[in-house]
Amino acid sequence: MAETTASPTPDAQQDDPRPPAAPPTLLQVLRETATTPRGLTEAEAQARLARHGENTLPPGPDTTWPRRVARGLRDPFTAVLLCLGLVSAAVLAWGTAAVILLLVALSCVLRATGEHRADRSTAALRELVATTVTVQRRADEDAPPVSREIPVGELVPGDIVRLGPGDLIPADVRLLRARGLTVHQSALTGESAPVPKHADDPPPSYRSAGVLEQPQYCFQGSSVASGSATAVVTATGARTRFAAAHAHGPDRRQPGAFDRSVHGVSWILIRFMLLTPPLVLMANAALRDRGLETLPFAVAVAVGLTPEMLPVLVTTCLARGAARLARAHGVIVRRLPALHDLGAVDVLCLDKTGTLTQDRPVVHRALGPDGRDDPAVLHWAAVNAWWTLHLADLPAPDALDEALLEAAFRETDEPDALMAHSVPGERMAHDGPGERMTYNAPDELMAYDGVAALPFDPLRRLATAVVRTPGRLGTHTLVVKGDVEAVLERCALPDADRARLHDLAAHRAGDGLRVLAVATAERPARIRAHTPADERGLTFRGLVTLRDALAPTAAAALRDLTDRGVTVKVLTGDHPATAARACRDLGLPVTADAVVSAGHVDTLTDAELAELAGRTTVFARCTPEHKARITRVLRTAHTVGFLGDGVNDLPALRAADVGIAPRDAADVVREGADVVLAGKDLTAIAHGIAAGREAGANIATYLRVTLSSNLGNVIAMLSTGLLLPFLPMLPAQVLVQNLCFDAAQLAFAYDRPHPRLLTRPTLLHPRDLLRFLTGFGALNAVADLATFGALALALHGPGTGDDQAEFHSGWFTENLLTQALVMLLLRTGRHAAERRAPSPVTWAAAALVAVGLALPPSPLGPPLGLTSLPGLYYALLTAVLAVYAACLAAVGSRHERRGRTGEGKP
Repeated sequence: MAETTASPTPDAQQDDPRPPAAPPTLLQVLRETATTPRGLTEAEAQARLARHGENTLPPGPDTTWPRRVARGLRDPFTAVLLCLGLVSAAVLAWGTAAVILLLVALSCVLRATGEHRADRSTAALRELVATTVTVQRRADEDAPPVSREIPVGELVPGDIVRLGPGDLIPADVRLLRARGLTVHQSALTGESAPVPKHADDPPPSYRSAGVLEQPQYCFQGSSVASGSATAVVTATGARTRFAAAHAHGPDRRQPGAFDRSVHGVSWILIRFMLLTPPLVLMANAALRDRGLETLPFAVAVAVGLTPEMLPVLVTTCLARGAARLARAHGVIVRRLPALHDLGAVDVLCLDKTGTLTQDRPVVHRALGPDGRDDPAVLHWAAVNAWWTLHLADLPAPDALDEALLEAAFRETDEPDALMAHSVPGERMAHDGPGERMTYNAPDELMAYDGVAALPFDPLRRLATAVVRTPGRLGTHTLVVKGDVEAVLERCALPDADRARLHDLAAHRAGDGLRVLAVATAERPARIRAHTPADERGLTFRGLVTLRDALAPTAAAALRDLTDRGVTVKVLTGDHPATAARACRDLGLPVTADAVVSAGHVDTLTDAELAELAGRTTVFARCTPEHKARITRVLRTAHTVGFLGDGVNDLPALRAADVGIAPRDAADVVREGADVVLAGKDLTAIAHGIAAGREAGANIATYLRVTLSSNLGNVIAMLSTGLLLPFLPMLPAQVLVQNLCFDAAQLAFAYDRPHPRLLTRPTLLHPRDLLRFLTGFGALNAVADLATFGALALALHGPGTGDDQAEFHSGWFTENLLTQALVMLLLRTGRHAAERRAPSPVTWAAAALVAVGLALPPSPLGPPLGLTSLPGLYYALLTAVLAVYAACLAAVGSRHERRGRTGEGKP
C-alpha cells in the first residue's frame, strides 16, 4: 500500500558503478535468457548448471588448523615470547626454552580453538535459512510445465520461479506476473518499508533510475513481504548483485582497538628486553669482571620482565567471555580480539529499522478533514483493508493493512485479535509462511457485505473495496485508501480545501509519520465489474497516520548503553524526520542540529565531517558509501562498533573496529562480521560490551600488576648485582619465581571486576601504562632494596657460601610476598568490591605466599640453591612489607581517583 511518507528513495546508482541505461523489456529478457514462461526442460537446466555453476556465493578463504595456529604467531606478545625461547635455546638454557615454547604453543592452540568454535557456530546458522525454491520445469519440450521444489543451489538463469509471502529471493529475477507484490530489499538499499513491485515494463520516467529502483526486478538478498509472483531468473551465484556487493568490499579489515593497543604495549616490552641483556653483560664485565658466564642470568632477567602468561591469559579471558555470551545471550564472537574491541566501543553506529524499530508500522492517529481525531476514519480504513484482503484473494495483508486491522480490532476491545483462521469464535493467528491467512472480523466489520475489490496498484497508488451499504438496498459504497495525493485528486473538493488537506498531510509526514488518505463514494448497485474509472467524485473522509513500531527492548537498551558511556549514532536510509521521530520516541535526545541528511556529507572534508559527526545523532538518507565514510571518520577519535544486516552495510561493517550482525543477516554480512547476535537486539550488544569490558579490565589489571612488579625486580637485581660479589639470584631461581608469579596471575582471567569499571570503555594506552609501570616499578624496587638491607642486617653481611644461599632465599621469599601484595592491592576496583567469598585472585595470592615461605626450607630448596632463614629476617621482612603495603595502598588509591575523574586511563 502506497502512502505519503517520509521514507527515502535511495540513490541506487551509488551501488551500481555502471551508467544508467534503459532496462530491457520483458520480451528481451526472455530472449537473453533463452527461455519461455513455460520454463526450462530438465536437460536444459542440467546443461546450464554445468555451464554457470551452482547458485551459491563464492566461498570464503579456507581456514585450516595450521592457518589458525600460524595467525596466533602473528600476535606481538606471542612473537616476543617465541624470540626469547629461541634465544634461551641458543645459550643452552633448555629449561627456560622449553617453558617459553610450551606457553607459545598453548596460546596458539587456545586461540585457534576459540576461532574454530565460533566459525562452527556461525556455519550452523546457515541451517536456519531456506534452501529450496519452487521452480517450474518440463520433462521435455512437449511436456507440460510442472512446479516442484529444488535446492536453491540448482537454480540456473532462465528458470521460472514462483514466489510467495516470506520467501527469500533466491537469485536476481525479472517478474513475469505479480499480484500485490511488495518486497523487503533493505539488505541491498536500506529502505525500511517494503517496496512495491510489478511486472509491467516501466514508463519512460523509470528508464533513468538505478537498477535497484526498477519495479520489475527483484534481487537476491531481499524477501517477499506480501503478494505473489512468477519470475524468470536472470543471474545466479557470483553474478548476482548480492555477490558483487560482497566482492567489491575491502579485502582486509584495518587493525582494531585491541590490535593497536597490543602493538603499542608490545613495543614497550621489546625496548626493555632489548636493553636489559646488554646492560647486565656490560655492567658485570666492567665492575665485576664477569663476562659471558652472566649471559644465562641476563636472558633470565629479560624473561623475568616479560609477561610470559599474557597470551594464555588474554586468550582465556576472551574465550571465557565469548563462551558466556554464547550460552547466556546467543551472541557468537567469531574473532576473539573482537570481544575486547566490543568492550572498548564508545560509539555505536546502527540502522533504525529492525534495531530501534520493528519492521512494521502501527497506527498513530486517525484525523478527520478538520485535523481533529475522528475514529470513523480508522473504521473506513479497516473496512477497506478487510474486504480488499478477502475479495482480492490476497495471500496476506501488507504491513499497513495489518496495522489498520490491528488498530480496528483494538478499538473493538479485542486487543489480541490480529490474525486467525476464519472459524467463528477463534482469535486471529498467523499461518505458516506462504500459507493463506484469513480473519475473524468483529461485528462492526461484518455489518458490511463485500461486493468487489480493486487491490493496490503501484501505478494507481490506491486500493478500493466495494461493499453493500447497511440499511440501504440498491446502494454500494466505494471505500478508497492510499497515497494522499492520489486520493485527493479523485475527491470532489474545492482547490482551497485540497491544498489545505495536502498541507495537513505534508505537515504530518514532516513529523516522521506515514500518512494514508481515506475517501468514500456511494454508487447505485450493479452487476457489472467495478473498474478504476469508478474511483472519482469521492468524499474525503480523513487521514490515518502511522509510525514505526518501536522495538520492545530498544528504549531500555539505549539507556543501558548511555550509562556505559556509549554514544549511539543512527545511520539510516530513511527520511530525516522519520529517523528523528523514532529516536525521540525512544528517549534518545535529538535536537534539530543533531539530524543531518547524508547528502551534506559529500561537501565536507574528513576533518569537517569528524567535527560534524561529533555532534550529530542521526545521518539520514545514507548510501553504503556514506555509512562507510562516517564510520571511518569516527574511528579516528573513537572505538567504533557498527551493527548492520544488509549487503549495503558491508563496507561500514568492515570499516568499524568491530562489525556486528544479527543471526538473520545476509550470509555474506554474517560471515564478515566479528560478532553475530541471536537477534537484532540492542540488549544483546549491551551484554557483549559488558563482557568485553570485563575481559579488558582483567587483561589491563594483569598487565599493570605483572609488569610493574617485574620491572621493580629487574631494577633491584641490576642494582644489587653491581654491589654483590655474586649474582643476586641464580637463573633457575629467577625462572621458578616468574613461573610461580605468572601461574598465580592466571586467576585474573577468572576475576570479576567491580561494576564501576563496566561503565567506561577499556583500552590499553601505552603511554599511561608506561607511567604506571615507572611509578609502581620504582616503588617495588625500593621495597626490594630495603629487603637487601634487612638481609644484610640479619646475616651480618654476606660473603660466605651459606650467606649467598641465605641471601638468595631471602630475596626469593620477599619477591613472592611483594608480588602477592601487588596482586591484592592493585587489583582493579578492590576498594568497592563486594564479595561474599574470597575471589580467585585472593586464593592465588595466598598460594603465592605459601610457596614463598615454604619452598626455601623444603626438600626442593637445596636443588634450587635455597635454604632456611633465621627468625630475625622474617621480623625485619614483616616491617618492610607493612611499610610497602601502606605506600602501595596510598599510591593505588590516588591512581584510582585519577581514573574516576578522567585524569588517567584504566
